[in-house]
Amino acid sequence: EYYIGNHDILKRKRTIIGKDGNKQEIDNLPNNRIVDNQYARIVDQKNSYLLSKPVTICCNDENFTDNIEKIFDKTFYRLIKNIGEDAINCGIGWLYIFFDESGNIGFKRFKPYEILPIWLDEEHTILECLLRIYNIEDYCFNNKNIITQVELYTKTGIKYYILDNQKLILDKSKGFKPYIYNSYKSPLSWDKIPIISFKFNSKEIPLIKRVKTLQDSLNTIRSDFMNNMQEDARNTILILKNYDGTNLSEFRKNLSEYGVVKVKTIDGNEGGVEALKVNIDSNNYELLAKALKKAIIENARGYDCKDENIGQNPNQMNIQSAYADIDLDASLMETEFQASFEMLFWFIKKYFSHIYKKDFNDINIDIIFNKDILINETEAINNCVKSMGIISKETIISMHPWVSNIKQELSKI
Repeated sequence: EYYIGNHDILKRKRTIIGKDGNKQEIDNLPNNRIVDNQYARIVDQKNSYLLSKPVTICCNDENFTDNIEKIFDKTFYRLIKNIGEDAINCGIGWLYIFFDESGNIGFKRFKPYEILPIWLDEEHTILECLLRIYNIEDYCFNNKNIITQVELYTKTGIKYYILDNQKLILDKSKGFKPYIYNSYKSPLSWDKIPIISFKFNSKEIPLIKRVKTLQDSLNTIRSDFMNNMQEDARNTILILKNYDGTNLSEFRKNLSEYGVVKVKTIDGNEGGVEALKVNIDSNNYELLAKALKKAIIENARGYDCKDENIGQNPNQMNIQSAYADIDLDASLMETEFQASFEMLFWFIKKYFSHIYKKDFNDINIDIIFNKDILINETEAINNCVKSMGIISKETIISMHPWVSNIKQELSKI
């Protein structure tokens, strides 16, 4: 909700102390609800930093690597990037492995808030089973009904239910479905549930837990400043001198409707109206907003792209210093994703073994995440030139900032 901009400030109400001493809502004062969504910016920073570039696959079998690259296309990397966003927002993301109608392996993202996992171990690494709970809309004679569907994933397959009055009723139209069929249309199953978790961290704690109160405070500061700027004589506190007229509520109504106050002199004392104003110093608001933004970046472990050190002296040491916090979080996330990719390759090896009638279990695969960090290109290129004759050409080319595919570049040379 916070990522898409639905913050608590949007529900804020202006209140006053009523006659009985309790708060009561009023609607005749400015009530701005401004969302300054720094949280979403940090989420995109982290996700793009680690997952914006395709991973590098290192394998001792070129044929296996070529087949993997056919599966890991641009659609797959977009899916992984979306799962990374889920992991940051919800603490954990989910990837479902299935076979399409042509018998080819496919991947689907499950929304984390629809998933109820049942784990076998305390470390949450082995699934005993998993429930997917979601709502669908059903129309009958122009009447919309919300039906809660429940899917139970076990080692043998998927059972389909409908949740009605807190009771699970078997969906007879779907019943039970195995994950795989052989050539004789007989059901098969994996040795594991074909759903893989991608965690933000080992505790599965979402990023919003670190910065929600800071984000709410920033929204409040922005909204309060706008409220104070909009208050004028028609909604601020007024001081009446020698006012001879109707009651105060009617006075307020006339002031709001006509914008004019009629006063007169009583007993030689001149009448008048004054507004009780509090001078608004915008610098105070701006300083506080700036401090909150900095606190959000620090607590969320992001980086400040407007850091003065980078602008004034953009050497590699200053750049790495600015990226230190986000790199710390990315390294923790990378560790979890490495384990998830290892599980994913287990399923792919089984799939290839079935297709090519060959055992791929002995193949070693390493995944390298290509982090999207700013670099001083001139400095990096100079270091590559100075390394000529000391290390291999392939290693030097892999570190060159203009090279994206090492094999193609060596072939061109």
